[in-house]
Amino acid sequence: MRHFFKEKRTLLDCLFEAVRSVVSRMFYSLNKSKNFTPGFICVLHTFGRPLEWNPHIHCLISEGGHYDDGEWRNIRHFNYKLLRESFRTVLLNELEAHLGPLFKNIKTQMYKLHDKGFYVYVKPTLADPKTVTRYIGRYLGRPVIATKRIDHYNKEEDTVTFHYNRHEDNKYVERTLPAIEFIKLLMQHIPEKHFKMIRYYGIYARHRKIDENLHRQCNPKQRRLFASFTRWREAILLAFGYDPIQCPNCKIVMEILEIYHNHHRVSLQELYERAHIRYMAKHWRSSA
Repeated sequence: MRHFFKEKRTLLDCLFEAVRSVVSRMFYSLNKSKNFTPGFICVLHTFGRPLEWNPHIHCLISEGGHYDDGEWRNIRHFNYKLLRESFRTVLLNELEAHLGPLFKNIKTQMYKLHDKGFYVYVKPTLADPKTVTRYIGRYLGRPVIATKRIDHYNKEEDTVTFHYNRHEDNKYVERTLPAIEFIKLLMQHIPEKHFKMIRYYGIYARHRKIDENLHRQCNPKQRRLFASFTRWREAILLAFGYDPIQCPNCKIVMEILEIYHNHHRVSLQELYERAHIRYMAKHWRSSA
């Protein structure tokens, strides 16, 4: 069915909708009365290791969910069989709704070919913060091909050689293609303008008033740390796992001498004076 997504890129929304529906229903079925809601991040990749067209979703799901009454519940087991069968059903229904009656025969064939459901690979827990950080960084900002996999460009023959490890058996495979064909493989994965490749659902979605008190599930120390997200240094440290002003070699914390914004130098003295004026104005109002 991959050619449907390639010929009509808007159908890629069906992949997101299918994953959203399956995960949400799975959690909702665990406790219907309290609206059990998880948090999950979906990332669309349209490429496989050989650079072929292979659209699929990577989904990072919280190990638990949040009730409407503010309670948090941990979940240690996902129903693998339910995920496979539900994903097949929801995705085929979504495609039929968009493609019309002509898709009905293909839908019937898919049920026969995939009687156990569509392929869903579930990884074990990634609860360790460092592991989660590496996983998110790897998949959220992953290019179609890493430069280290491009081995050689033959200028005379105008060919490109690259390698990959085959997904089925991890066998090392090397391919040489005309440069123009290699570029075509890369260009097919350029998303449509304004198409969102990363989407947030559940408690990770924005504008959910019910989640305003979700931070209370954290202990006081974590709560104070989360409250400091407005500080760029702590934000970078939490998001990417490194201190932006600490030297990775000698571990000495560097001093900020200059700040640039939009390629223009920002005066620290000017920033200080503005902050001082705001402080004095606030102090004057409070004492008046």
